[in-house]
Amino acid sequence: MLIDSHCHLEYDGLAERQGEVLARARGAGVAGFLNISTRRSEWDRVVGTARREGDVWASVGIHPHEADGHHDMGAAELREAAEGARVIGIGETGLDYYYDKSDRAVQQDLFRMHIGVARETGLPVIIHTRDAEADTAAILADEMARGAFPALIHCFTASRDFARTVLDLGLSISLSGIVTFKNAAELQEIAKELPRDRLLVETDSPFLAPVPHRGKPCEPAFVRDTAQFVADLRGETLEELGEATTANFFRLFSRAAA
Repeated sequence: MLIDSHCHLEYDGLAERQGEVLARARGAGVAGFLNISTRRSEWDRVVGTARREGDVWASVGIHPHEADGHHDMGAAELREAAEGARVIGIGETGLDYYYDKSDRAVQQDLFRMHIGVARETGLPVIIHTRDAEADTAAILADEMARGAFPALIHCFTASRDFARTVLDLGLSISLSGIVTFKNAAELQEIAKELPRDRLLVETDSPFLAPVPHRGKPCEPAFVRDTAQFVADLRGETLEELGEATTANFFRLFSRAAA
């Protein structure tokens, strides 16, 4: 049994064929899906899919690319949305200095606000970070000192030092199809070393299709290919990795198991 811990079922490429996409994933042994939101206007659709499909859960949050468009959003609005049925996570949120689509200070403020709501609700914060290791680590350390909260670095592509930092802070790490890419040698070495009880797998579909599906829209079914690749790297069977990552998912996203 596998869980796709991060997918965007409302995005173009999946939304218009959502039923067949989910059916194909279930046929591949995927038993659960965390449908991620990136902007306020998506929340109703993301949560609606989770309410309609018994093996789909939802998150609510604002992606750093969307931060400028949500600079006035308060914690109360996010907290209210997080209390909805089938919502099990806060995010995705974080920092993206690669594209710099939003002001960095606004990204940081919203990131801290999401963490505050995660701390209050007990729901894990789902973190996107790209070319922002130092600031992400600093904010996480500062906020963790104010009070512990559960969190996950999704689609991990950062350095070994950053991995150690976030693991020391108690976070989990999720691997996407990027780990299967030919130019991902450093990430593959990190994947071998990650503690078994902190590891999750995801697709980030419709993006980042793993080998052997490169060039196609990514689907949740492809989490099996990523999981098999990671299992081979670690000298584990697919069944062993699936059992561990599924247990880790339900331990981190504890509301999903309720």
